[in-house]
Amino acid sequence: MNTIPSWKDPALGLFRIIAVIEGVTTLALFLVAMPLKYWGGNDALVPLTGQIHGYAFLLYLLGMVIVLPGLGWGVGGVLRTFVFSLFPFGTFINEPWLHRRHAAVKAALKPTV
Repeated sequence: MNTIPSWKDPALGLFRIIAVIEGVTTLALFLVAMPLKYWGGNDALVPLTGQIHGYAFLLYLLGMVIVLPGLGWGVGGVLRTFVFSLFPFGTFINEPWLHRRHAAVKAALKPTV
């Protein structure tokens, strides 16, 4: 009997997509919008990019709360995923780990014959 609900597989896939979007919006904010503001004197992109990143980060946190519990990762796995979201390249560094964990979830849900 599987202890992981079957909806966790697609939900974890969606969470990984949200994580990448959150990471890309962080990079857009730090590497495009803010340099244009501080070095180019043009702050037009900061409000929009910042707002998009803010929503992406909130979706990321919501995904953590909904998807990660019940996967057997423990507090350390959830904490790791949160901490990596706080650094500009952290989401991309954490992605291979999430990929391996997602593969494990898929394997646990695979029906046995």
